[in-house]
Amino acid sequence: MVTAEMATALPALVVVVGAALWAIVALNAQLACVDAARAGARAAARGEPAATVEAQAARTAPQGARVTLTAGPEETKVEVTVALNPLWLRGMPPLRVGATAVSATEPQALIPP
Repeated sequence: MVTAEMATALPALVVVVGAALWAIVALNAQLACVDAARAGARAAARGEPAATVEAQAARTAPQGARVTLTAGPEETKVEVTVALNPLWLRGMPPLRVGATAVSATEPQALIPP
């Protein structure tokens, strides 16, 4: 009787552990996007060139992330997004996570388009 109960409970436990691990991976990617967006916004607000801003954000961002920079006279916005694909479920759509950071642009620090 214990064997039958274990045979039904074990697959459910594997699914729960797999879902918990996937949630940890997604949370880790979200936090990396937040850090990357902040680093990029700080660099852009200082007046760094766009290539430097994107490189600085990409260093902290998860692999395959997309960095978008929008600079204006009053504020600079850096957006970092990434699509996560679970390795064990090929047919599932990707989970998109991202973050946006906005910083006040320093005077004389406009990045040319």
